[in-house]
Amino acid sequence: MDKYFILKQIGLIKTPYINNAPYQPAENDKGDFRIIVDDQYKEGLLFLETFSYIYVIYYIHCLNKKFSVKVVPPWSNGETVGVFASRSPLRPNPIGISIVKIKNISNNEIIISGIDVFNDTPLLDIKPYIKDLDSKADANYGWINGLKGNKEHLMLHIKGIPHDY
Repeated sequence: MDKYFILKQIGLIKTPYINNAPYQPAENDKGDFRIIVDDQYKEGLLFLETFSYIYVIYYIHCLNKKFSVKVVPPWSNGETVGVFASRSPLRPNPIGISIVKIKNISNNEIIISGIDVFNDTPLLDIKPYIKDLDSKADANYGWINGLKGNKEHLMLHIKGIPHDY
């Protein structure tokens, strides 16, 4: 039996991306990247400027393909993996998360480094990225380590190759 939740949009993410967006956030991306928090939540930004990075949680609203339990990442030479072992935006719940650098906060606007979302993406939440809590020195590449000759291609994706959902 399916269970449903109601999530509240708390703002908008503004980016220069209309038709294409990178696969991952690119910190040095050029353009205007900002989060506009609805006025009723702006007091929730108190002391956020003391952090360098934040998690941005958002609703992936521009999907043009259907969800599948198994996916073939575009850089995997045809390797099929479970959706939960991928970063595919095509998920049971189209919720995305990105880590971005805070450049400035003014009133209810957060100026950020590049983020991998389309303009006017609905904002669901913001959480601070805390250095020793969120950085895991023993993290690995999982099934990606078994790919032959594709680590370089993966690194290009990590740096942000434009794509459409």
